[in-house]
Amino acid sequence: MDIQKQISSSVIKAVKELYGQDVPEKMVQLQKTKKEFEGSLTLVVFPFLRISKKKPEDTAQEIGQWLKENEPAVAGFNVVKGFLNLSVSSAAWIELLNAIDADPKYGEKTPAKDAPLVMIEYSSPNTNKPLHLGHVRNNLLGWSLAQIMEANGNRVVKTNIVNDRGIHICKSMLAWLKWGNGETPESSGKKGDHLIGDYYVAFDKHYREEVKELKAQYIAEGMGEEDAEKKAKDEAPLIKEAHAMLVKWEKGDPEVRALWKKMNDWVYAGFDQTYKALGVGFDKIYYESNTYLIGKKKVEEGLEKGLFFRKPDNSVWADLTKDGLDQKLLLRSDGTSVYMTQDIGTAEMRFADYPIDKMIYVVGNEQNYHFQVLSILLDRLGFKWGKELVHFSYGMVELPNGKMKSREGTVVDADDLIAAMIDDARRTSEELGKFKDMTDAERNEIARIVGMGALKYFILKVDARKNMLFNPAESIDFNGNTGPFIQYTYARIRSILRKAETEGIALPEKLAPTMPVNQKETELIQKISEFGAAVEQAGKDYSPSGIANYCYELTKEFNQFYHDYSILGADNEDEKAVRLVLARNVAKTLRNGMALLGIEVPERM
Repeated sequence: MDIQKQISSSVIKAVKELYGQDVPEKMVQLQKTKKEFEGSLTLVVFPFLRISKKKPEDTAQEIGQWLKENEPAVAGFNVVKGFLNLSVSSAAWIELLNAIDADPKYGEKTPAKDAPLVMIEYSSPNTNKPLHLGHVRNNLLGWSLAQIMEANGNRVVKTNIVNDRGIHICKSMLAWLKWGNGETPESSGKKGDHLIGDYYVAFDKHYREEVKELKAQYIAEGMGEEDAEKKAKDEAPLIKEAHAMLVKWEKGDPEVRALWKKMNDWVYAGFDQTYKALGVGFDKIYYESNTYLIGKKKVEEGLEKGLFFRKPDNSVWADLTKDGLDQKLLLRSDGTSVYMTQDIGTAEMRFADYPIDKMIYVVGNEQNYHFQVLSILLDRLGFKWGKELVHFSYGMVELPNGKMKSREGTVVDADDLIAAMIDDARRTSEELGKFKDMTDAERNEIARIVGMGALKYFILKVDARKNMLFNPAESIDFNGNTGPFIQYTYARIRSILRKAETEGIALPEKLAPTMPVNQKETELIQKISEFGAAVEQAGKDYSPSGIANYCYELTKEFNQFYHDYSILGADNEDEKAVRLVLARNVAKTLRNGMALLGIEVPERM
C-alpha cells in the first residue's frame, strides 16, 4: 500500500467530480507536511485554480471536504492559504505498516531477467603499488553504486580494469632486480602489493639522485637550469633502463615477461586481501595487458573507415573540433598505445562479453575530459551506450596534512587505514563499556564491523562530487552523523526485540486496523515508507550519500521516538504490539539501507 499514490488517485477523482475535468497525475503535488502545521501530507492546490476558477482557500476547502467524505485514508484536513494539509487515518497508517512488515526488502526492486544490464567499473589499480585512501573511496563508491542500481531493478555487472603494464610497472621490476636480492612476500613477511610498492619508491629515490647529479653536471657545462633538468630526467641511466625493459616487454621477451608475471601475481594476492577487508568484489576483471592490443586494432579499423587520421610522424589522432574539443592522440608515432586506446579496447572486450545497456565508470574528477572524449569516440565506433556512458566523477580525498604522493611513499595505505580504524573502534568501544560480557572473538568482530562501518559511512555520506577531508577521529563517534551511531541504534532495537521474545511477547501476524497510533508513530511509519523513494532518487542521482543521509534521518527519528515513548513498557498490549512492529521495521530498513552502502550492522554492541 502506498498512501501517497492512493490519495493522489483520489485527488484526480475529486477534481473530475468537483470541476468536471481530467487532470494528469503529474499535476498532483503531494509533499510531506511541514512540522509547524497539522497533518501528514500537503496538497498544493495552485495548479487546479484555472480549473476551479475559485480562490485558493475555497478550492482547497472543496477538495479537502471531498477527500474526507470519499477517501478512507483521509481522516481530516486544514487549509493554509493555497495548501491543503491532510491528516491520514490511523487505519491507513496501520495498513501501511503491515505492508512494510510483510516485505523483507521493502523499498527495493528485484531485477527481472530482461531488466537493463548496467556495468560499473571501479577500483582500476596499478600493479606497482598497494591500494591507498583514494582507492578506498573509489571502491566504496563503486560497490555501493552497484547495490543501489540493483535495488532499482537493474541487472548489474561489477568490473575492474587493472593497469598491469607500462613504464611505471617496469620501474618496480627494475628496482627489484637491482636491489631486491630475491626478496619475496614470504621471505619479507610483507603483503605482495606493499613489497612491490617499496621498490617503486626505491626506484624514484635513486632516479632523483641520478637526476640531481646530472642536472648539476649540465649546469656546470653551461646549460640553463630548466633545460638541464629536462635533459637529466631523459638521460638518467635508470629511466633509460626502465624504457629498455618496457621495449623488451612489448616484444614478449621471456625473462621480462616471467618476472612481470611473478611480481604482478604477488600484487594480486595483496589486492585480494584488501578487497576482502573492504567487503568489495568484482564479477569480471580486465587487464590492460590484454586490452591495449585490441584497442590498437579498433583504432586501426577506425582509421580505415575515415573516423581518425594519421599525421606525417605516423601518429594516429581523432579530430574532435566539431564537438567543441581538440584533437586527441590515439596511437603514438612509434605505434604504442595511450590510455584512451586501452579504454577503447576494454570497451570492445566488455561489449563482446556482455549485452551492456549502460556503462558507468567510477573515476576521479581529474579524468573528466578523458571521459568526455571517450564517450564521443565510442559513439563514433558504434557502441550503442557510448553517447550515454556515465562518468561517475568523484572528488579527491585529502588528509588534514595534505595530499598523498605514491612516488614519495607518503600515501595512506588502505591496509594501514583499515587496521587503524578497527583498532580505534576497539579502543573507543572499550572506553564506553560496550564490550561488557563479550568474548574476545565477539569483541574482535564488533570492532571490525564498527571500524569498517565508521570508515565507509564517513566517506559515503559526503556528496561524491566534492573533495573531502578524511578525519578518522571524527568518524568513530557513537553520536552524530556517523556509522557507529546508526549501528548502535540498530543493535539497541535488536536488544529490545530479543527482550520481548524472552518475555514471551507474541506479536500478531498482522496488526488490526483499530490499533492506536500517535503522531510520533505515524511520523516514523511515514519515514520508513520513504525508503523506496530514497533508493529511487539515489539511483537517478548515482548518489550513495542519499542513502547515508536517509539512514541517519531515520535513526534520529527513531531515537527521538524512543526517548519520548517506552516500547516494552507501553500502556496496553495493542500499543506494545504496534511499537514492537514499528521498531522491527526501523531495524530492517536500517539494515537494508546500510547494506546498500556495504556496511554491516551488529546484533549487539
